[in-house]
Amino acid sequence: MRRGQVRVPVGHRPAGGGVDRVPALVGQLGVHVRISSLPNGPVPSVMTRTTCIKLSLFHSGCCPTEPGGRFRPMAIDPRNPGASYLSFWRDHHMCTLTTPRPDGTPHVVAVGVTYDPEGGFARVITNKHSRKVANVLAAGPDGARVAVCQVDRGRWATLEGIATIRTEAETVADAVSRYAERYGRTPAPNPDRVVIEIALTRAMGRA
Repeated sequence: MRRGQVRVPVGHRPAGGGVDRVPALVGQLGVHVRISSLPNGPVPSVMTRTTCIKLSLFHSGCCPTEPGGRFRPMAIDPRNPGASYLSFWRDHHMCTLTTPRPDGTPHVVAVGVTYDPEGGFARVITNKHSRKVANVLAAGPDGARVAVCQVDRGRWATLEGIATIRTEAETVADAVSRYAERYGRTPAPNPDRVVIEIALTRAMGRA
């Protein structure tokens, strides 16, 4: 079949057609095809029509579905992840931290993250004067709902939870040690350093 053509089933008969470069609305992704039916022989009939064949943007062998076509959630126990998921969080990858601003909009920044499944925490070391710390503090004593995420080609992982700010010297030193273990360098001493400690509630990903 030549470039720009597709073959689609129409009823019980095969059909072919050319693909028009016509944009589709979000949620209605498809290709516009002018179809000539091939009823019983090699000669196409004169009956043609134009139709839009909807495409599934996410359906593939790597996205399992449940009966009825619903996508199976990629949930992971944050305190008992699989070996490949945990290894992904041990590798050297920069991450993002998403915190809510006081007006509810997301604030997303690049950070280093350490993952502690045994304790049920993710940790980010940062300066106490940073915007991300201010966002967490603005959420009140119960903490802020946040997420950290990392991506490497087709692999990705997200950890969600409730963030609070820890300032105790021992807690900060422990977080710095974990950071050094993952990223291969020890940050310079900083008296303004604090820890954004995330009590994990959910883990997702495909690693």
